[in-house]
Amino acid sequence: MRIPENLLEEILGRVNIVEIIAEHIPLKRAGRNFKANCPFHHEKTPSFMVSPERQIYHCFGCGESGNAFKFLMRYERLDFPEAVEVLARKAGVILPEIKKEDSATAGLYTQLFKVNEQAAAFFKGNLKHPSAAAIKKYLLDRGVKQESIDVFGIGYAPDKWDGLINFLRSESVALSLMEKAGLILAKQRGGYYDRFRARLIFPITDVKSRVLGFGGRILSDNKDKALAKYINSPETPIYTKGRNLYGLNLARDAIREDDFAVVVEGYLDFIIPYQEGVRNIVASLGTALTPEQIRLLRRYTHNVVIIYDADDAGQMAALRALDIFIEEGMNVRVVSLPEGLDPDLFIRQRDIALFKELIRSAETLFDYKLKVLKSRYNIKDPQGKAGISQEMLPTISKFRDSILKAEYIKKFAEHLDVAEFFVLEELGKIKDGRKADQGDLTSPRSKADINPTEKLLIKLMLEETRLIDYIRQHLEPADFQDKRATKMVSIMFDLISEGKKIEANKIMGRLEDQEMLQCISESVFDSEVAEENKTRIVDDCIRLIKNKRVISTRQRLQTQIHKAEVSGDQETVVRLREEFCNLIKRGKKQ
Repeated sequence: MRIPENLLEEILGRVNIVEIIAEHIPLKRAGRNFKANCPFHHEKTPSFMVSPERQIYHCFGCGESGNAFKFLMRYERLDFPEAVEVLARKAGVILPEIKKEDSATAGLYTQLFKVNEQAAAFFKGNLKHPSAAAIKKYLLDRGVKQESIDVFGIGYAPDKWDGLINFLRSESVALSLMEKAGLILAKQRGGYYDRFRARLIFPITDVKSRVLGFGGRILSDNKDKALAKYINSPETPIYTKGRNLYGLNLARDAIREDDFAVVVEGYLDFIIPYQEGVRNIVASLGTALTPEQIRLLRRYTHNVVIIYDADDAGQMAALRALDIFIEEGMNVRVVSLPEGLDPDLFIRQRDIALFKELIRSAETLFDYKLKVLKSRYNIKDPQGKAGISQEMLPTISKFRDSILKAEYIKKFAEHLDVAEFFVLEELGKIKDGRKADQGDLTSPRSKADINPTEKLLIKLMLEETRLIDYIRQHLEPADFQDKRATKMVSIMFDLISEGKKIEANKIMGRLEDQEMLQCISESVFDSEVAEENKTRIVDDCIRLIKNKRVISTRQRLQTQIHKAEVSGDQETVVRLREEFCNLIKRGKKQ
């Protein structure tokens, strides 16, 4: 959706960022501003500031900055058009219709969500039919209450090749759209058949409760043992495996409130604990946890308890997940269930109170992994110690916190009964296991890495609009060495030329680079420059920026002259030397 700049500015002008943010997190007055614990990283001392005057926010802990649009995008995981629509409704601003050239993709997504909703209604409706009494009894016998059947939209795909096809056709849904949604499969000799047949159906939703796809579980008394126990929808334009967590739409508020999430594998492993009161729980949809799923979870908490099956496959899945959690800056603990039990069966055979106690007493990832490794290697044997070391040290190497890493090294050496020096020596042979930071907001950031002089001048321009005309007379955007500063200054010059006010929140609306956003927000929240000093400081900044550009240009010309001389291009040498002399003359006049 292409939204005119004037409408975006009108929306920002009508909403109050303090009210928008206060709907999601508690704010406290702090002088002219408001403060809170940052919702984007874990902290005990509030460093998240909101300026009602400038209509922006900034976290001094993780560096996250922005205006009302950016906050909704980050907090609610909305894309930009969705955030604009939300704030437009609040502001009473009518948005233009989506243009035809922009509507194709959005239109397909809308159609796919709609056909999935229709399919979900079909599956759910089948459970209400008298012929599905045995299926309903199966669910109830498995401990799934009627309330959960309704809340999670559990349904049933009949044992027919065209049950869903015939229903959707009656709703005027095209076969091509059913296929795009992954609901049907093409026959080799032409025609289609239902993907899901004779299975319990679990709708898979996103955080906004839109149906992305489906999971189908075969009934335990099914006679065809060759059939897979579970099948899921294939990847479609709206559903990508490994990017969603089952139940997050229902659990996210509890996860935020409790500040930790319980992660299980399957649908019933989620549903049974959830209906019994464990509301801060999600499921990985039966697949190995992916970095995308962990980053999705990290938006709501940095603390996780994993509960996987106690068999070898469950242990391996937990061990793989541990390293990914560490790489993503998460704190993770592990629950070990008794052999042969999963969360669903454990609660039905034991009770929910004992399950909650297991969660509270979950092991640290270090203790869990060491326990698993000890069961596979003889820790008293030198070769066994080496085997444990080879598997444990890569995990320890991934920790970001040096103190935590040092403690685990010390503890590991004690368990192996070897000198800490030897553990450190082996650890030194391992390349740092951490992945490069890609926008991770869990660790503190330093201040925006922009030339201090240029950053100071931008701050003064934000504080005093009257200074901008004066600065424009002496500098051009190209005079700034930092390209990001050039961008910000160009925007301010353009706004002044258009007769518009310089407002931090609107400037932020034209920026995407995090360093630029951080620069603007830091400039707003830093102490103001005394009025009597501003003109002098502006002159000093202008002089320094000009001098730096002259030096940079001189170095560039000298390099080009040398290259031209080496290549024997005398004509270019003459032209560049003339340009160099003119530069020196202009510098002397200044």
